[in-house]
Amino acid sequence: MNATALKSTATTRGLPWALISAATFGFSGPLGSSLLEAGWSSGATTLLRIGGAAVLMLPVALVLLRRHSLTRASARTVLAYGVFAVAGAQLCFFYALQHLSVGVALLLEFLAPVLLVGWTWFRTRRTPSATTFGGCVLALVGLAFVVDVFRPSEVDLVGIIWGLAAAVCVCVYFSLPGGTGEGSLPPMLMISGGMIVGAVLLTITGLVGLTPLRAGAGTGVLGGIGMSWIVIAAMLVVISTVVSYVAGVVAIRRLDTRVASFVGLSEVLFGVLAAWLLVSQIPTLIQLIGGVLILGGIVVIRRAESAIDVPMASSA
Repeated sequence: MNATALKSTATTRGLPWALISAATFGFSGPLGSSLLEAGWSSGATTLLRIGGAAVLMLPVALVLLRRHSLTRASARTVLAYGVFAVAGAQLCFFYALQHLSVGVALLLEFLAPVLLVGWTWFRTRRTPSATTFGGCVLALVGLAFVVDVFRPSEVDLVGIIWGLAAAVCVCVYFSLPGGTGEGSLPPMLMISGGMIVGAVLLTITGLVGLTPLRAGAGTGVLGGIGMSWIVIAAMLVVISTVVSYVAGVVAIRRLDTRVASFVGLSEVLFGVLAAWLLVSQIPTLIQLIGGVLILGGIVVIRRAESAIDVPMASSA
């Protein structure tokens, strides 16, 4: 079988996994929003998600730690991943959901590639290419539509700040050392280890009062149906965390990184659809236009900047 046929086969096998990852990640917003609306605090909702995933993935971490000893550098990577990509991104995302719809919060988080271009420009003093700059402008114009700056009374500055804070955490994730060469950190070890780090961090911050851990009502509403918080939390942990991350790892191993990153953009579409079906959140026409502009801008950036090779796995 020639190289082209092998690549085509790998894409065929990897694409379903990438779509599963994007779809299940997309459901995290509505599931979390349901708990928030039931009175659960953002800190408690995030800890439920990360703590549950950490418990389920603990055996994976233990097995991989027996096979791969952590160096100081890889331990720092796991620590940074747990603090920013797991705890930070998800906590900021859920705080944003207290003020914004699922679709708007997701789109703000997906501005991470634009922020990363700006950071690289500032750090290296090298001006981005005209195409990259155009993609950034397109995404920022889309942002203006999404947050509805044309109606100042509708702008929720607090929610926007939390959404952009989530994007900054995702930028840190994009900047973490990766690779698949000899001595590189196995993706499943970074994910499972990161979940444990994130759970421990949120437990500590909760105990000292930095991230209040407030339990809400015993039931939440999904699709107009009342459900036990245990069922909603279980779906958030199993479907929108463990399945999402594992499917993302499988997809990245079978797909070209750039192809996987483009497929990952469908998370926003799945998130908007899930929000409509489960929590009756429907974006306005101008927000839909803004969302298309943001996604279009990110596609332009990713095609233009070979240096910014963004992995598919999300942190939402």
